[in-house]
Amino acid sequence: MDVWSWICELLDSEKWSIENDDSFLIYNLATSITNSSQSIQFKAEKKLDPNNTETNSSLVFSICLLGFHDTSQEEVTIWVSDTCPLSSDKPFLPLVLQLLQEIISRSPTAHDSACPRSHLQKLQPDPVSWILDSHSPESFSSFFNLIFLTRLFWMFAFDAPAAVGSLYFHSLLAPNLEAFSCKHAPVLRTFFITVGTDVELCFMRTFGYMLAKWLILREVGGVGLKSLTPLASHYLGFSYATEAHGLWMLKGYAPVKAMKPTRMNFDKFQFPVIEAKEIALKYTLAHQQLEAVIQFEYTVGFYDGFIQVRARLDNIRLGVARLGFNKNDDEEDSYLQEKHFPSRIRVWVGPEIGANYVGGLSLGRSTNNVEREFEMQRVLKGNFGNSKQPEVKTRAKMATKSKMKNWRWDQEAEGNAAVYEAILYDHVSGCEIATWKPVNGDDKNNQLMNNFRGRYFGGNRAFSKKGGLVFAGEECGEEVGWRLSKEMEGSVLKWRVGGQVWLSYWPNNVKSSYYETRLVEWCDEVDLPLIPGKIF
Repeated sequence: MDVWSWICELLDSEKWSIENDDSFLIYNLATSITNSSQSIQFKAEKKLDPNNTETNSSLVFSICLLGFHDTSQEEVTIWVSDTCPLSSDKPFLPLVLQLLQEIISRSPTAHDSACPRSHLQKLQPDPVSWILDSHSPESFSSFFNLIFLTRLFWMFAFDAPAAVGSLYFHSLLAPNLEAFSCKHAPVLRTFFITVGTDVELCFMRTFGYMLAKWLILREVGGVGLKSLTPLASHYLGFSYATEAHGLWMLKGYAPVKAMKPTRMNFDKFQFPVIEAKEIALKYTLAHQQLEAVIQFEYTVGFYDGFIQVRARLDNIRLGVARLGFNKNDDEEDSYLQEKHFPSRIRVWVGPEIGANYVGGLSLGRSTNNVEREFEMQRVLKGNFGNSKQPEVKTRAKMATKSKMKNWRWDQEAEGNAAVYEAILYDHVSGCEIATWKPVNGDDKNNQLMNNFRGRYFGGNRAFSKKGGLVFAGEECGEEVGWRLSKEMEGSVLKWRVGGQVWLSYWPNNVKSSYYETRLVEWCDEVDLPLIPGKIF
């Protein structure tokens, strides 16, 4: 699908009718395989002003359905665009703005979001206009296809017959799933940086909701999706990295069902299941999305003979958003309140692979050894000669006290990259949560699962009330440093920033035997400017 190229060619198309004042061209989006009379069409209609001058003409776009209503061939229009004046230097800017604004207004934001859709202001044209100017039609095409597919989803999910939705998932979304991967990130990254985080969340939660629906339908074999793109689900999601004001920031989003499973108590997380409550549980778990922010603070020092680059893990913020439209948090069915939680985090930072300008890597404290306090008591009895009465008697007492934490942080090196790793443990048994696997009939394992019930309540909880997780710099270990060749001064290098996050699910407030752990990995490059006076 390359709708944007077709739109751009409309300006110079020779196919417009010269006999009528109004004429139209059609881009056929999809045609049903089982019924060729059913199709989805994208129509461009050219309208002339009363003076019939080409300079004052305009285009209006529409989405039309053919053959879906009562088996008739009547064409039904379900969406119409704003007018696009051809005399403008950016004639299709109104179309792009309309699609973006309509996506925002329909976004399934988190239930308890601090920025609901109603509080978002209307998108300003200047940032979008700048993106149009700064990217070639070829690079902008992937971005337009992404937002066009997203807008079509809301049309066909809510405003069209079920057969239209089936055709959309099979013939439009499935063949173009690559649009929702990091492969097409550059324009989307620029867009998010330009419009801000609040708009970014609206879009990413919309993408997550769409992908969750597609993954569920594919898993149950619905609408012919069972045989399509068998490995695509492991590569869906989006991440990008930026550098600004002395910070390297990596942001990542991944629908939970698109994450790679590492442990679960079934060979496959399948639908349907017999019990209605289990269906509700698994349906809820499928509508969740991991949202991560990883920030490194860095500094650059210039010395005689070398350059010193230092970095410190400033912040890690992880949240699991519940994707949907029901904002009632007082649901009686507690299955709808179940949620995944982070159980292991691994992040790294370092020069690009193959860099020969790094002279050495220095780590901070590698292992945080737990300090213990000892109190001892011993009893010693003794006699002299044949006396039955002891004449020497001493006592001492021994006890061990230690401070236990849920998370353990370590530091290590892989080549020239510094690696920070945090692992969630059960503070009673010391078992690692991400690799835990229960054994039937084992009371110890049952007790371990019970230790993590009610994990979002109480003073000793390892997560926030909403199930999120935040680590500040002082919790993550000391800074690391690299020594670089003095010859690199004045250049802008590429630095790698990456992360892996494991999400686990254990029953919290419900009775269920289901558990699982899933993994996602992101990696990107950021700029490292080695210019004196330009470093924050």
